[in-house]
Amino acid sequence: MHGPTLVNWLLALLTATAGGYCLTRLRHSPCTPAGAPDPGPGPAHRLLARESDAAEALMGLGMAAMAVTGATVPAGVWAGLFGLPAAAFLLAALYAPTGRAHRLHHAVGALAMTYMALAMTASAGGHHHHAATLGTPLLTGALLLYFGGYSLWAGARLLRTPAGTLALGTAGLPQACRLTMGIGMFAMLLTM
Repeated sequence: MHGPTLVNWLLALLTATAGGYCLTRLRHSPCTPAGAPDPGPGPAHRLLARESDAAEALMGLGMAAMAVTGATVPAGVWAGLFGLPAAAFLLAALYAPTGRAHRLHHAVGALAMTYMALAMTASAGGHHHHAATLGTPLLTGALLLYFGGYSLWAGARLLRTPAGTLALGTAGLPQACRLTMGIGMFAMLLTM
């Protein structure tokens, strides 16, 4: 990314922590995705929760890697790492009504990561080092609006509790990780 080195490392630390937490949640006890209807304790619920945890771990750890390595990783690696899950989430959203909005959110996130990686590597290959030359301004602006709005929504959900206080218990921590990743994606798009 084209931000200051300290900011890149802080972003990497923050998103790696969120991705690592999602990875441990995937291994131990998956939670219900935010905004997804609770399909009950059956296999569909467990599958959707594990799918969500895997996607969030990939995004968090991927954002950390991209913030640190930038354009040194070939575009094909980034495209495969994020493009294939994006296609899978789009197909799953089309054919499975349960968790459709959540799958679409993960597809947008994976497509945004693919877009940023391709813009970064294209810029590095052409030796353009100005932030204004990366990506398409209209698409970058649309993604900034999406992730800015998502971050505000996730933050509002985190703050809303019956007692009106911040709840970072077992239900609040996954939401805090989603907020962290939304803010991380917004920050990465700003540095393009």
